[in-house]
This record gives sequence, structure tokens and C-alpha cells, in this order.
Amino acid sequence: MAELKILKSERLYVGKVFNLLVDHIEYPSGNRGIREVAEHPGGAVAVPILPDGDLLLVRQFRYPMKKYLYELPAGKLGPNEDPALCARRELEEETGYAASSWEKLASIYTTPGFCDELLHIFLATGVKKTGKGQQLEEGELNLTIETTPFQKAVTMIERGEIVDSKSICGILLAERKLKA
Repeated sequence: MAELKILKSERLYVGKVFNLLVDHIEYPSGNRGIREVAEHPGGAVAVPILPDGDLLLVRQFRYPMKKYLYELPAGKLGPNEDPALCARRELEEETGYAASSWEKLASIYTTPGFCDELLHIFLATGVKKTGKGQQLEEGELNLTIETTPFQKAVTMIERGEIVDSKSICGILLAERKLKA
């Protein structure tokens, strides 16, 4: 950040999901600008593989797009929450399944042009029903579980049927890992 000088920083909005920060900056050239940043606590993503090799996806209505999207189970980190524990929690809450084995695949910045959200992606294998069922929040009550053959999910990415970035990254990273 040595190239930029922050002249003034304002937190304009504090929300449930993210905060909005506006920084007035000076470039090395002396020109000034404004940077708007969505501050996000980050999250964790599970790539749940069933014993037969199928993938668990969720289909959820996403308000900003006003449509349903196919996604991997994921959620926001709580304060000081370990990303691995968040991935486990979200898999159980959203699907009613748990995994016997977890492996971190990667961490990704989702939209670094304006947001600091960092997602941690985990491969979850040995996935089985817990018997507890889904434990959904009110905004997730429209969420359905989709059991999908793994290669079909890859094809869905290629056809533009899976367009969620965390899910594309997670599925393709898992495909690579599972082939190795």
C-alpha cells in the first residue's frame, strides 16, 4: 500500500453482512481518488462429496440477481471463527449432512475490486446424513439440496448453469484434487 496515501477514511454503513468504507486517497502522482470498500468478515465453503462420488449442491434464491442459483454450501464466518469449523457448520445447517474428512483446497478473494471478502474452500469427503436434517435460517427456507453426479456439475459450469464463483472454484479445484 506504499503507492497510495489514505487522506481520510469513513465507515458510512455498518450492516449485518458487510460494512461500507469510503477512503479518500492520493496516488503517487499526486492525483486524488475515492475507493469504496465492502468490508466482509469472510466465509467458508464446503465441496461435499458423497461416498458414491456425487456432489451435494444447494439451489437457493439470491435476492440481488432475483433468481435461483446452484451453489456449494457456504456461509459467513462468525467473529474469530475458524474457517474449517465454519465449513463444517454450514454443511450441516444447509444440508443436514456431515463429512468424516476435510481438506483445505484454497482461499479466494471473491471480488477484490471493491470487497475484501476472503473465502476458504474445503473438500469434504465421507459425507453422510446426520439425521438432524437442515437447520435453515428464515432467508434460506427456499434452499433445496441437489445431489448431482460430479462430472455433471463440471458440465453445468461449462454450460453456464453454475455461475456462482465460489462454487466454480470449489468444484474445479476438487475435480483436480480427486483426479490426482
